[in-house]
Amino acid sequence: MNQPKDAALNFDEIVALYSEKLYWHIRKIVLLHDDAHDVLQNTFLKAWKGLNKFKGNASVYTWLYRIATNEAITFFNKKKKQNSVSLTTYEDFLSKTLEGDAYFDGDKMQLKLQQAILQLPEKQRVVFNMRYFEEVKYKAMSEILGTSEGALKASYHHAVKKIEKLLLLQEI
Repeated sequence: MNQPKDAALNFDEIVALYSEKLYWHIRKIVLLHDDAHDVLQNTFLKAWKGLNKFKGNASVYTWLYRIATNEAITFFNKKKKQNSVSLTTYEDFLSKTLEGDAYFDGDKMQLKLQQAILQLPEKQRVVFNMRYFEEVKYKAMSEILGTSEGALKASYHHAVKKIEKLLLLQEI
């Protein structure tokens, strides 16, 4: 697909502006550095191929985050299916892998939080990460995820309660 030269320049600026934010957003879904890097590349590839379809109805931020979120969730589910394991087993694998991940620089409490987040259902995990870590407003999250603000608020509330419960159980 040939894009005009000025579109490439603008796209380079978009990549420079959003790469780090998107990487960390994706990383919170797939957890592993190499996987997050692969998904980020797929996100920008998909965005580049769809650049001529971008009509500007949403902000570039919303558009990219929607692509990144969908790519990360698809990747996560495909990886789970490839390994032919249950979600619980795959989450256990990710939890243990996170403990030895050279790119994870959190303390023990951060590790416990990440392990608790892994136990959330997929949608609650995504909503929690976007709201808690990235401080995405519900309105923007609604556009990114295609869900009502009320449903997102409920998902976040339920996620917080589950995490609190899981963290309290871990301290026993």
